[in-house]
Amino acid sequence: MTHIIADISVSLDGFVTGPDPGPENGLGTGGEPLHTWAFSDDPDDRRVLREATARSGAVVLGRHLFDVVDGPGGWDDTTGYGAGEVGKPAFVVVTGSRPDSVRLTGLDWTFVTTGLADAVATARERAEAASAAAGRDLDVFLMGGGALIGSALDAGLVDSLTLHLAPVVLGTGTPLFPGRAPRSLVQRSVTPTSTATHLTYDVL
Repeated sequence: MTHIIADISVSLDGFVTGPDPGPENGLGTGGEPLHTWAFSDDPDDRRVLREATARSGAVVLGRHLFDVVDGPGGWDDTTGYGAGEVGKPAFVVVTGSRPDSVRLTGLDWTFVTTGLADAVATARERAEAASAAAGRDLDVFLMGGGALIGSALDAGLVDSLTLHLAPVVLGTGTPLFPGRAPRSLVQRSVTPTSTATHLTYDVL
């Protein structure tokens, strides 16, 4: 069965980027330590990353994040979705309008202009088709940004939430939960490593 999993790195004070994020500065000023775990040699970090990448049948991201990963300083053949794992599931982008061009033409992009719920439904269809082809269950991952994941939680579109809690205090930036509490969460697993604490919650 395909599940919808929100998956994002976050600071101890609840930020998913530092201040002033943009296409040339995806994690904002000082935000790079949020993703230290994804490039770590710690075997548990590698396992968390490898298992999530392998389970990804489709991935949903917002337009701002697409502009970062498809920009000149974004993903390439050695670092992409899954960092060094470089997974290549179907990617579904929530956007108000399609981009004029796409740099990463070797990836499978679908642009949905009718809202987040439709994007998640499209991603579920793609993940279910990938599951049938692979002969095993694959999931939909919401990789962000933070506003997309917060909206998906608010809308009840998420089955589980995985947070990669980085031991850094940013002080400001893009908050994951701006001015609101998340929906009811039940902790399922905790994996502490040398660079982060990986927490997974079921969303009620």
